[in-house]
Amino acid sequence: MESVPNAGYHIPVLLNEVLEALAIKEDGIYVDCTFGGGGHSSHILKALGPKGRLLVFDQDADAARNVPEDARVTFVPHNFRHLKRFLQLHGVPQVDGILADLGVSSHQFDEGSRGFSTRFEGALDMRMDQRSGKTAADVLQTYSESALHKLLEQYGEVTNARTLARTIVEVRKTVKFDTTLAFRNAVSSVVKGNPNKYFAQVFQALRIEVNDELGALKELLEQVPAVLKDGGRAAIITFHSLEDRLVKVFFRNGTFEAEEDHPFESRVRKSPLKLVNKKPIEAGQEELKRNPRSRSAKLRVAEKI
Repeated sequence: MESVPNAGYHIPVLLNEVLEALAIKEDGIYVDCTFGGGGHSSHILKALGPKGRLLVFDQDADAARNVPEDARVTFVPHNFRHLKRFLQLHGVPQVDGILADLGVSSHQFDEGSRGFSTRFEGALDMRMDQRSGKTAADVLQTYSESALHKLLEQYGEVTNARTLARTIVEVRKTVKFDTTLAFRNAVSSVVKGNPNKYFAQVFQALRIEVNDELGALKELLEQVPAVLKDGGRAAIITFHSLEDRLVKVFFRNGTFEAEEDHPFESRVRKSPLKLVNKKPIEAGQEELKRNPRSRSAKLRVAEKI
């Protein structure tokens, strides 16, 4: 396998599978919605000819440092939920392929000051876009017990979410949750099972809430049919069941709305997309050994029809 630029920043998961899924045309226009360290993008560029074009989105200011000096690349420093608007702004009404790797980059996990990691002491921030919005500390200090219970249970699948929510509300009366360590110490009495796994689930829930990750994903998916050319493909890599379900449902139905049964007529909803693979593509044994973080990755691919 070829070397990957910025491998220390983030090793791209399912790289060969993504390149195959996108079926890149030399003169095509592609979008990497989650540029990060540019691992996937660098290989998309290699497959593009001089007339090809690649637009890359990333709301994390750190990612801007990884953008190559290449006239074919346009960097958009915004959340991919604004995909259609910024494509139009750059004179691109439709594209041949869209990639989104929804995993948090290794760089973000390893940069303790960002507050994503349970391993490092740092401010409880967790914002992908540090220009705006609430931090994880804000969520812990201000959300009601019921709101905390709901997000911990739904987004983190925390086993004792109700107990943890109650503890947070009680403890925050006297303790400020301003760092990852302060928070961990403050609620250590209610940790169930392996503390590292437990706090990984808690931090996942907080990160999803802080960045409205599921809301952003839904908005992205809803724009895919309009933005893709006929025959164009969307490849989405997810890392937990909530994301994967959204992608699976939208790729299959072209909507998130539930199908209503009608007593007198059969209604068949036609999706503007067709699944390229019925089952999600997962990492092989070789990649799992090389990059353990790929173990929960699932790639789903759909084509515009």
